[in-house]
Amino acid sequence: MLRTVTATSYLTPLREGGSLPGLVEADDDGMYVVKFRGAGQGTASLVAEVIVGELSRRLGVRVPELVRITIDGRMARLEPDEEVQELLNVSAGENLGMDFLPGSFGYDGMHWQPPARDAATVRWIDAFTANIDRTWRNPNLLIWHRNLWAIDHGAALVFQHAWPPVERWAARRYDLSEHILAPVADQLSREELDALDAELAARVTPELLGEVLGLVPGDWLLSMNSAIGDDRDADAWRARYQEYLLARLGERTNWRPETAQVKS
Repeated sequence: MLRTVTATSYLTPLREGGSLPGLVEADDDGMYVVKFRGAGQGTASLVAEVIVGELSRRLGVRVPELVRITIDGRMARLEPDEEVQELLNVSAGENLGMDFLPGSFGYDGMHWQPPARDAATVRWIDAFTANIDRTWRNPNLLIWHRNLWAIDHGAALVFQHAWPPVERWAARRYDLSEHILAPVADQLSREELDALDAELAARVTPELLGEVLGLVPGDWLLSMNSAIGDDRDADAWRARYQEYLLARLGERTNWRPETAQVKS
């Protein structure tokens, strides 16, 4: 299970993102960037954050700690901003918190570059999970203590918003032409990229996916039932996500960065 903390104060909204995340202090004296269940895409984006973030962590990518953070709707009474008030009111309960990295700054590719293997690993995971938010316009990468950290995976797993036939999703090509880490990842030779692809694919096993999916709170999965008119239970949802991810893994010649650069 993800560690659970309770929010004690709402500090400030972070208006860079469309979903209005906020910086929140919790009862463990930590500060977290919170993605709220009441924001635009509901709990689906939180599910993607956990699945892709925790899968990335297990494949060697640095990701800030993710926690379940409980929000008391009464916190809204102390907020003068009406938009924040409404968001806190509709987000009472468990939300997603990401450990705040003080002193970190956004990656721009100009003053520092990560090792090519790190860059290629992030790019491979983005292609696997169809993460559309890793361009120069929206890098979602931080530099902290001279290391690369990946954040904000809520726009990945686009299949969960429409649930197309699994075969169509699995074979979907992925546009990597504007990926912010492409110039660094492509410093590896074709042989090195092939070896990394084989290594990462071998590590994405049903057991690993089951471990990652087990971290997703059942309540977040069940919240999607009303949105799409479904009534399956949380374990059935986890099985469905695993089916889609394993199917995509089996079709990686269509989307892996070395062989597919343009979305179909």
